[in-house]
Formats: sequence, structure tokens, C-alpha cells
Amino acid sequence: VLTAVAQNGCALQFASQELRADWEVVLTAVAQTGCALEFASAELRADLEFVLTAVYWNGCALEFASVELRAHREVVLTAVAQ
Repeated sequence: VLTAVAQNGCALQFASQELRADWEVVLTAVAQTGCALEFASAELRADLEFVLTAVYWNGCALEFASVELRAHREVVLTAVAQ
């Protein structure tokens, strides 16, 4: 699965729920394309540490973070710095 999402981050949408909740798998997908965060588990999309890491790698991931984190100053600043 890591190879697939490294080549096409949107392949995450076809992964199991367990893999959509896996830090390594989701970050690999997000590094390839920010929109992959859309397919991550709700828990990861609401996890501050995870989202900060995701938007650091790809600022476009901000769009798919939880509503609360899209309004979080540090998250937004990290995303726009990309």
C-alpha cells in the first residue's frame, strides 16, 4: 500500500479503514498529494500533531483537516508557509 500511495496519494481512498488511520500510510499519501488527507480517518484529520505534519509536507492538505484545525493559527501558518 505504501508503494501505491507514494505514486498516487489518492489511492488512499481504496485502502482499508485501518490503513486510513495509519500515520505512515496517510503521510506518504499526503506528501504525494495534499488532497489525500480527505481519505484519512476522522481521528487523523482532527489530530493536531498529525495535521501539522501533513500541512508541513503539503499545505494543500489544510482543506481536508477538521473544521477546528482549519481555524487553528499554527496549522494555518504552517500550511501557508508551503
